[in-house]
Amino acid sequence: MQRRDLFRQLSRAAAALAWQQVFAASGRVQPDDASAWSEPADVFTLGVASGEPQPDSVVLWTRLAPRPLQADGGMPARAIPVPWEVALDARFTQVVRQGVAVADPAVAHSVHVVAHGLQPGRAYFYRFSAGGQHSPVGRTRTAPAKDAKVRNLRMALASCQHYEHGFFTAHREISDADVDLVVFVGDYIYTTEAPRHAQVRKHAHAFAKDLAARTLADYRVHHASYKLDADLRAAHAAHPWLMVWDDHEVLADYAGDHDPYLDDAQAFLAVRAAAYKAYFEHMPVSPHRVPARADMPMQGRFQWGQLADLWLLDTRQYRDASVCQGSVLHAPMGGKVLWRCKAAEEGNRTLLGQGQEDGLAEGLAGSMASWKFIVQTTQMSPGLLHVPVAGDLVYAEGWDAFPAARARLMEAIAQPRVQDVVVLGGDVHRHVAANLRLDPRDRSSPIVASEIVASSITSKGLSELANAWIKSSNPDIVHMRSDERGYVLIDVSPQQVQCEFRGTLHPVRAQAKFRTQARCLIERGVPGVRKV
Repeated sequence: MQRRDLFRQLSRAAAALAWQQVFAASGRVQPDDASAWSEPADVFTLGVASGEPQPDSVVLWTRLAPRPLQADGGMPARAIPVPWEVALDARFTQVVRQGVAVADPAVAHSVHVVAHGLQPGRAYFYRFSAGGQHSPVGRTRTAPAKDAKVRNLRMALASCQHYEHGFFTAHREISDADVDLVVFVGDYIYTTEAPRHAQVRKHAHAFAKDLAARTLADYRVHHASYKLDADLRAAHAAHPWLMVWDDHEVLADYAGDHDPYLDDAQAFLAVRAAAYKAYFEHMPVSPHRVPARADMPMQGRFQWGQLADLWLLDTRQYRDASVCQGSVLHAPMGGKVLWRCKAAEEGNRTLLGQGQEDGLAEGLAGSMASWKFIVQTTQMSPGLLHVPVAGDLVYAEGWDAFPAARARLMEAIAQPRVQDVVVLGGDVHRHVAANLRLDPRDRSSPIVASEIVASSITSKGLSELANAWIKSSNPDIVHMRSDERGYVLIDVSPQQVQCEFRGTLHPVRAQAKFRTQARCLIERGVPGVRKV
């Protein structure tokens, strides 16, 4: 074991122990203690959420914050007992599980309850109590039993929600949708300001221009300002979420321990530690993900009976630093591209880190599920721009800039025992359906998997002129549009995966109406996707 990995594990063990001590306190809280603190203002301004469903448990989240745009949420500097209940009905006449958690100031009075002892494959209602108030009621569900022969899984795939680029109207539709899961693949918040001409609404909190000056208090307030959006709260309250992150939860374009705009490595790690901690405090993720300084484990595997395995991958924390920074171009249609960058071709470069690469390959080979979903942040199929004579322009932040890492993953997917793989992504602000080949740059190479990428909830995409250029340069793209914002509805059955791309025009207005932009189908035993 490398020395750095040893220290990382020791730090995580210490953090886990500290978190267990916070939770252990909940067992010592007496019921009468729940009434010892009261607050006339709304305590549950940030709503409730659930996530990471297992057959017998689900994570329940809330944060006490009567004044959410203050770093401490307007809370006293002491731990507060928070009773919680899980019931079979929304009126809580049939409570099946209950307990008392502790909202500690060390984690911004957030609560992460793992509600155990639930039945597999069924819906539940939950709520919290504090300050003399009940929280809003949330609805969640557990995963089916691992050996269950499940007939259907319905997911909403979403990413990229720059607050200033539009309203979160897509989440209003998602909250009303009949889905089992919301799968969110990164850029939950944006710490950058949109150009004034592109602003539909204004961030309630602005970060300092000096990147090194960003603090935990900044990230806490920024997360809270996003959670104040009623449509986002509604989507969290309606369904359990599975989540991965991308760069904007910390700083734009960061890679591993490096940030291209902050030369001081220690200063960046301090910012990353603050960002990770605030992310944990505001998301329905398991207590075992509690950050240890600047590290936080986000990867994981979730099963939906015998129907589907879902691997959540972290494409930021372990990736190699950006290369060819002196030759990065800012393309006219937006985004950063590499041109003639030999360093990007190096065989040892990784987007996931060796541990994730090995773990995913092993998991795919051993999976007995009908469908295998790789949940990560960006477009895996080629999205390069071909320029006659001059050569190709490559998106600097995606898989095209890590061809060797992509080749290793395609090799793992192409193994005889691994079939029916679907890659899910976001980041590029466009709806995409594509075929994935063993060698993406060889048209004669076999198709081994399928890809579905969700457009952004609000973040602005490329022009259709640029979009057409990308499509003409990459013939394995079956569907692509970047002029509309939206999300994807994914229906999974034992024999097929159906995808419905939902969209509305940019900018996203408060009363925007969504339409079905396209439908695509992936059939069991037939790698690749087609429009229907």
